[in-house]
Amino acid sequence: MDARQLSYFLAVVDHLNFNRAAEQLHLAQPSLSQAMSQLERELGVPLFHRVGRGIVLSDAGRQLVEPARQVIRDLEHAKAAARSTQRLQRGRVELSAMPSPGMEPLSTITRTFTQTYPGMSLMIEAAFTPEEVVHAVKTGSVEIGLLGAASEPHTGGLEVLHLEDQPLVLLSPPDEPAADALAGDTVHRTELAGMRLIVSKRGSLMRQLVDDVLASGVDVEIVVEVEHRTSILPMVLSGVGHAVMPSSWTPLARRSGARVRQIDPPSLLKISLVVRRGQLTPAARAFVGCVQRYVASINR
Repeated sequence: MDARQLSYFLAVVDHLNFNRAAEQLHLAQPSLSQAMSQLERELGVPLFHRVGRGIVLSDAGRQLVEPARQVIRDLEHAKAAARSTQRLQRGRVELSAMPSPGMEPLSTITRTFTQTYPGMSLMIEAAFTPEEVVHAVKTGSVEIGLLGAASEPHTGGLEVLHLEDQPLVLLSPPDEPAADALAGDTVHRTELAGMRLIVSKRGSLMRQLVDDVLASGVDVEIVVEVEHRTSILPMVLSGVGHAVMPSSWTPLARRSGARVRQIDPPSLLKISLVVRRGQLTPAARAFVGCVQRYVASINR
């Protein structure tokens, strides 16, 4: 078993399709199938089960995924360490981020990182729940995760760095009559009565606040339930309804013309960085350093 075979194996895992994995690897599909068959013979266990025209991981295959990713990560770490100078002229950071922290503070941290290390690059994988971020880091798909949750996340041994708390805010259409009735920059939850709301699916803090308002007897109307939170602000701007979102969306919402109000009593989205314990690639260490400086700057 060698690194080439493990790379092939992980490509098949990512696609669960030999043809697509072969295309990614720029390899003929029969050659990939032969390499996987050889790996299975060496290990003495099947790694995949053929189901119709598709494939699924066997129990042995699932057990191999995390160690395989770590082996590839260690090799990349060794290459990056050999290629990098003290100023980190080359390298790439792979991270997973949820939408709201992916707006801020990720934009500010990324600007600092790319200005400080102009030869470095970022690969940002999308995630929609804290569990997805933690899973991506724990399995080695990425080195770093950025998530937002109502409480401290269950990370199962990962290192956690708390960045900031983001209060939830109410985004309103620019010319919405209901918004005109709200005086000042703060709205009490009871004042959401009668509003048409755009919400994310259950499981998010934003949806939890709306559900709590409904449970308290305040009559609001859910007009849209959307999984892709990046669709919410455009819907607000087009007049579909109001939305409860983390304050990271405030600058973009205001520049786009939406009205933004604090919600009382407040609900806080806790933004955290998660990384695996142990060695990080030089690029990942440099990115974590930028995050630590960001945290220090906002706590002065």
